[in-house]
Amino acid sequence: MDPRHREILEKKRRDLALSLDPSDIYDGLLSRGIFTDDMIDEIKSSGPRRAQVSQLLRDLARRGSQAFPAFLECLRETGQHTLAELLESGDSASVPVPLPVRPNVIPLPVWNPEDFKKPENGDAPKKLKPRTLPIAPTEDENEITPRPRSDSIQYYKMDASPCGVCLIINNVEFDVASDLKNRMGSDIDSEKLERRFRSLNFHVIVKRNLKCKHIRRELSMLAKMDHSGYDCCVVAILSHGTEASHNRFPGAVHGVDGPSVPVQIITNYLNGQNCPSLQGKPKLFFIQACGGDEKDMGFEVSPDEIQHSAVRLDEQSDAIPTSSSSDSLSCSDEPDARATLPTPSDILVSYSTFPGYVSWRDAKKGSWYVEILDDVLEKNAATDDLATMLIMVNNEVSQISAKGLYKQMPGSFNFLRRLFRFQVPKTGVINGVLKT
Repeated sequence: MDPRHREILEKKRRDLALSLDPSDIYDGLLSRGIFTDDMIDEIKSSGPRRAQVSQLLRDLARRGSQAFPAFLECLRETGQHTLAELLESGDSASVPVPLPVRPNVIPLPVWNPEDFKKPENGDAPKKLKPRTLPIAPTEDENEITPRPRSDSIQYYKMDASPCGVCLIINNVEFDVASDLKNRMGSDIDSEKLERRFRSLNFHVIVKRNLKCKHIRRELSMLAKMDHSGYDCCVVAILSHGTEASHNRFPGAVHGVDGPSVPVQIITNYLNGQNCPSLQGKPKLFFIQACGGDEKDMGFEVSPDEIQHSAVRLDEQSDAIPTSSSSDSLSCSDEPDARATLPTPSDILVSYSTFPGYVSWRDAKKGSWYVEILDDVLEKNAATDDLATMLIMVNNEVSQISAKGLYKQMPGSFNFLRRLFRFQVPKTGVINGVLKT
C-alpha cells in the first residue's frame, strides 16, 4: 500500500473504529480479491465490531496498492459515504460521535431545625450545622447473610433424546509429505469417546483421517444441521496440533495432509451467528493435540501436595518431533496453537495441555487426557457438573509423568453461562449401549 494511504488509515483509525461497520464491506473486499475467505474468517473471529475494524485495517495495509481504492469503493457501495470522503480527502475533521449527556447531580446538606435558635441575651445566632441522614438499621453486624451460590445458577436444559450430536474427528495416519508421524493409540481414544458419548445419549458421528479441507467441510455440515430438537453439541478432535496467532482460543489442529485449522475457526462454525439452531445452547469442544513443542518438567512440591503419581514409560507426545524415532519420548503429534479468546457465549473448549506444551499419548492405552476424561465422566457424570469434572481431569493428569520426568497440564476456556450436567440415563439402552 502507498505509504500516504497507510498514513491516512492510521490517522483515521479512531474514526473508523467508532463508525465503520466492517460486516457490510466483507463481500466487496472478497469479490475484489483484496481478502481471501480465510482472511475474512480470521477478521470475523477477532472479536466484537471494533476489534474486527482494527484487524481489518492491519490486514488492509498489507494488501498492495489497490487495497485503499477498493476500500473506498466498498464504503461508497454500502452507503458509508462520510467515511469514504474523510479518507479520500485526508481531512483532519473527525466524524462527530454524539456523547451521552449526564445530569450534574449535586448533593444537598440536610439541616436540623434544632440547630437554628433565636439570639438569647444578646448572643450571636448559632450557625446552621449540616447533619447526615440516619442510616436505617440493618441486620446484626455479626449475622452476615451468605451470598447465594450454586443454587442461584441455572443449569442448561438437557432433556432432549438424543440430547445432541457429537462429532469425533480422529486423525491417525498422516501423509508422508506432511512430515507428521502417525498417531498410534488414537483409535483407542476415539473408541472410548464414542462409547462414552453414546452412553450419555448423544448421536455420535466418527470421522477418521481427514484432510484440512475435509475438517472444515465436516464442521460446516454440522453447522448447517437443524439442531432445534437437540439441547447441545459436542466436537472432539484427536490430531497433531500447532501454535498459531490468535485473538481468542489458542491452538490449531492438523489435517492428515499437513495444513492446520485454528481452534478459533473451529468454534466459529457453531457460534450463535453461524449456527442459529444452537443459539443459547452449550457447544463443547474437546481438543487432544499439543499446544506447542515445549516439554514441562514440573517443579518440586512439599510431601503434602504429592498424590499418587503414575509414571508412564512408553509415551509419545502430540508435538513436533525433536528426537529420533527410536526414542520412546520422541514427539509424534504437533503442538496446539494459540487462537483467540471469544466473546461468543455458551462455548467451552477443553484442551489436553497448556498452550505451548506437548500432550502425551500412550501407543497402547491412548492419551493421558482422554483416558482420564473418560474415567471421570464414567464415575461423576451423574452427580457433578462439567466444570467440576474438568478440574478433576486437570488434577488427575497433572499427577502423571512420562519416564518420571515430563508432566502435562490440561485446561479449558469456559464461556458457558450456566452449569452443564450431562444426561445420564439410569437404565435402558441408549444408542445401542446398555445402561444399568
